[in-house]
Amino acid sequence: MERILWWKRLQRGLMHLFFPECCVGCGAGLTEAETVLCLGCQLLLPETGYHAHTLNETGQRLAGRIPFVFATSFAYFVPDGLLQQLLHGLKYRNRKDIGRFLGTRFGHALQEAGVCVGVDYIVAVPLHPEKERIRGYNQSIIIAEAMGAVLGVPVLDGVLVRTRHTESQTQKTRAERAANMEAAFAVRHSQSLAGKHVLLVDDVLTTGATLEACAQALLGVPGLSISIGTIALAG
Repeated sequence: MERILWWKRLQRGLMHLFFPECCVGCGAGLTEAETVLCLGCQLLLPETGYHAHTLNETGQRLAGRIPFVFATSFAYFVPDGLLQQLLHGLKYRNRKDIGRFLGTRFGHALQEAGVCVGVDYIVAVPLHPEKERIRGYNQSIIIAEAMGAVLGVPVLDGVLVRTRHTESQTQKTRAERAANMEAAFAVRHSQSLAGKHVLLVDDVLTTGATLEACAQALLGVPGLSISIGTIALAG
């Protein structure tokens, strides 16, 4: 066993020597103790600190639209900022490790705040099957699974599904986003969710139209309560 462990450490050391991982933020080489971001860039992440506060901007954006237990976001999305760089790598450059990194950080933040006590399941906002096929994965699932590993909460994949392809939300107004997402989601195997508390996870909160549409589908399940968690809060 010791020989196997020694060999694995040697392999990791050689990989790091010849193929060093670099910080997504500043490009510096990462140590074996670092992942995705160097410690200096980790300190630059614009975290919200919302998690222990009932009244926060994430909740205010969704108030009156979604009846939720709590709502929070991990960090602020600043145009051309570090978080945007991370999310771009996750969504468009196959950097699944970034999703695991962000989900782990978010999970620890929620754990420290103690807000997830009583959450039964984590559910990620789904992609349309065709879009997921093209990308190869759903970035929100990767984030959710990392959060679940930290929090000890199971992730349910496939209970919330996207029933129709929707246009990109990027250039749409708030009203157009809401119309675009209307009846875009459905719940399968709803009996597994009856009476449960679900944490709904997405990568970015902008107007909240996507989360609202997801919540409307989920809240059709008898006795279900919902909380919201997003990695980024966009301006």
